[in-house]
Amino acid sequence: MAGANPWSVIQFIAERRIEEAQAQGLFDNLPGQGKPLDLEDTSHVPEELRMAYKILSNAGCLPPELAERKELSRLVDMLESCEDEQERVRQMQKLRFMIARAKMRCQRHLQLEQDDPYYDRLLDRLSASGKKNPHPA
Repeated sequence: MAGANPWSVIQFIAERRIEEAQAQGLFDNLPGQGKPLDLEDTSHVPEELRMAYKILSNAGCLPPELAERKELSRLVDMLESCEDEQERVRQMQKLRFMIARAKMRCQRHLQLEQDDPYYDRLLDRLSASGKKNPHPA
């Protein structure tokens, strides 16, 4: 085995032990079996901040940017299903306010400008969901 890659040996041993554990049924009936994995996507977080974000997340705290993004997403989802036109207008005003506040705080461009294709798609999506229910409750 001279000159062999030590990682391939470790990988071989690990795979063998996993196969043995599977054959013994050690992986049967684990919590969450058959459910999708709940993996956090941290690709939008700079690599040097990922550990801090993970610690904050585990402590139940969200960084302001992520909390704001989550709230914006929740608001857009709510607008799609809103049947009351007056409530829809109020929530659209809230959405505009939140976007303006985010721009001021972050001092950077938030991708929801009126000349932005995403903004147009968002408005199309919202107006299409309003057409689904022509008779608001």
